[in-house]
Amino acid sequence: MEEAVRDTLMKNIAGEIILSENPGEVMRKWRELFRATQLEVAELLKISPSVISDYEGGRRRSPGAGFIRKFVEALLEIDERKGSQVVKQFSSLIRIPSGAILGIREFSTPITVLKLSEAVQGEVVVGQEFLGRRVLGYTVIESLKAILTMSGADFLQVFGSTTERALIFVKTRTGRSPMVAVRVHPLKPAAVVLHGVTHLDFLAKELAIREKIPLIISRARSEEQLLKSLAEL
Repeated sequence: MEEAVRDTLMKNIAGEIILSENPGEVMRKWRELFRATQLEVAELLKISPSVISDYEGGRRRSPGAGFIRKFVEALLEIDERKGSQVVKQFSSLIRIPSGAILGIREFSTPITVLKLSEAVQGEVVVGQEFLGRRVLGYTVIESLKAILTMSGADFLQVFGSTTERALIFVKTRTGRSPMVAVRVHPLKPAAVVLHGVTHLDFLAKELAIREKIPLIISRARSEEQLLKSLAEL
């Protein structure tokens, strides 16, 4: 799951830079943690090293989201060239139990809840009014293993990477436990998809209504078909 670790780490770094009052200092901190020189980063970004220096020194205005994304991608690429040593170090801190996570992905272009529902052969049982809501990615979670093996910190990584993420739970018969987990977490997903439901629990539906989260029952014939359909989005 190194790709999942990279994805989570990238979002953590970008988020810290964006939210900081001194983004240049945070950029320098992460560049040094990745043991990357200003020259190495500048070459990948096809800019002068002085631009990196000016940002880090606060001599330029705060970088935009697009520049930050490219900056973080450059750090990860430099690390990969050096054997992914930094990513491996952080993997122990970003705990994502491999048995509970069946798939994780970010879309290059946002999709809607409606398109997601169609892809998973879904029945929208709550949230018809939110079908136009955008979705930036998804995480597929095996419900029982997640409940048995994930700590609160693990759930933070799954739910917290983006509030515009769809959480897709498989091997859930009633949907109660996944929706309770969503209910107690402070960050809410863009949508929840349940696969394997034989009888939707009344509480699961009520929690989705209360939290204003589209709740979709996938009728895909198997988990493999579900994952295949998601991969084709």
